Amino acid sequence: MIRWIIFILIYGVIDFYAYQAFKTAIKTPWVHWLYWILSLVVLGNFIYQFYGLERKDFGISQEYAVGFLIALLIPKFIPFLIMIIEDLFRVVIAGYWYVSESGQQNYFPSRRKFISQIALGIAAIPFASILYGITKGKYNFKVLKYTLTFEDLPEAFDGYQITQISDIHSGSFDNFDKVSYAVDLVNEQQSDVILFTGDMVNNESTEMEPYMELFSKLKAKDGMFSVLGNHDYGDYISWSSEEAKAQNLEYLKKIQKNLGFDLLLNENRYLEKDGQRLAIIGVENWGAGGFKKAGDLNKAVSGLDPNDFKILLSHDPTHWQFEVLPHDYHYHLTLSGHTHGMQFGIEIPGWIKWSPAKWRYKYWAGIYEEKGQFINVNRGFGYLAFPGRVGIWPEVTVIQLKKGTNSA
Repeated sequence: MIRWIIFILIYGVIDFYAYQAFKTAIKTPWVHWLYWILSLVVLGNFIYQFYGLERKDFGISQEYAVGFLIALLIPKFIPFLIMIIEDLFRVVIAGYWYVSESGQQNYFPSRRKFISQIALGIAAIPFASILYGITKGKYNFKVLKYTLTFEDLPEAFDGYQITQISDIHSGSFDNFDKVSYAVDLVNEQQSDVILFTGDMVNNESTEMEPYMELFSKLKAKDGMFSVLGNHDYGDYISWSSEEAKAQNLEYLKKIQKNLGFDLLLNENRYLEKDGQRLAIIGVENWGAGGFKKAGDLNKAVSGLDPNDFKILLSHDPTHWQFEVLPHDYHYHLTLSGHTHGMQFGIEIPGWIKWSPAKWRYKYWAGIYEEKGQFINVNRGFGYLAFPGRVGIWPEVTVIQLKKGTNSA
């Protein structure tokens, strides 16, 4: 309750200051009423979805409650910040708040109006971006292609092509046709193998049922392999019993098998071609901090030759950072996901790549190289919590392996 009170107070202060800019720039009274009605409805719906009726499980309605709140709160923070700075400047700096000869206080209302208009103009940019992210951006699928070169790649696998998808989060989908388009996009790459790096659902295995037929269309010549992500274990909702939770996980394993995935639970497989081979290794989720640490890398590589060419599937990139890189074996390529690139950021190839995700994860999106080993952190196929994407688009990764001098 205390946290909710603090949150409402902060929301109220931001709203009050944003309204000052809104009221100064727009003089129409009914628009002022509309401002407050919209603000209170969005806040009330957010509180209801997360606190009312003892709601505990996170679903699509909660995601949209978050989305609408963010769509209003982030743009309002801009005029809030600008108006506070202007107030401090006006009050503290002589000349902007002054007493006239008649004793009347003045604060240059024309300046105040101009600043309010500037603040609202700037706020319109994130507002429009967030609305686009909710309505269009979350299904703005991109195919990102990389070529990675390795000196010790088996000759038979020169030119071998991998498609990686990650973080499907089927419980968040709300547009079947867009998901169907994305599945077709994966198949259009005609890769030799499809590798899925976890989080098929948000919480419950049944979330995947409406999309079973759709994802069963995924095909690759050398098969499909998968691992579990932190959300696949059902750790984030309440269960009637531990048995029910265990049954949920077993059902998800069955679903993955029915879709054609070979689910690797701290296991490995070989892909063979012309008498040569490379190893596909899959660990269960291992994440730094409070995330589940079911991954057992030593168990996963049991029986492998240390000199095998290795592709590791591990959902959380912190596993690569803390467990894989220091390991005795050399893992040529690790495929991860998990971060979603925070579903928000700015990416302009060759110029800028930024997201708040970088404050939490050292490796948060794209290709990285350390100690002659590569990792690709997929930005995710689906979305979670916030029902949209702004600047960090859903991703299908295509990686071609080449034999030669190491280069990214």
